[in-house]
Amino acid sequence: MASLSHSIKRGSAELAILMVLKDQPLHGYEIARRIEQDTAGVLHFTLASLYPLLYRMEKRDWTRGAWETTSGGVKRRCYSLTAAGLRQLAASRREWSVFFRALNQLGGLSRA
Repeated sequence: MASLSHSIKRGSAELAILMVLKDQPLHGYEIARRIEQDTAGVLHFTLASLYPLLYRMEKRDWTRGAWETTSGGVKRRCYSLTAAGLRQLAASRREWSVFFRALNQLGGLSRA
């Protein structure tokens, strides 16, 4: 399946990150891997594009990052959703739902 254009992916990136963090804290590489895996490769984020998003989301208080050390001694930053992040996830889901309904009404996306 083809990957999405940069502009579509940019608009959906924060929602994708919030969705994969809703169940458990994850480090950046695992966030990128889960998004790619759960979308069958349609959404793919490099770590270079993912980390600025994570830092921006942390500044908005949607996520909280904490350093942990693995059993092998590797330090990595794990991100979890905050209460504000959960509220943002709910709001984003509503907005995207309205957006997709409107596109469907406009052009019959369900038949595309």
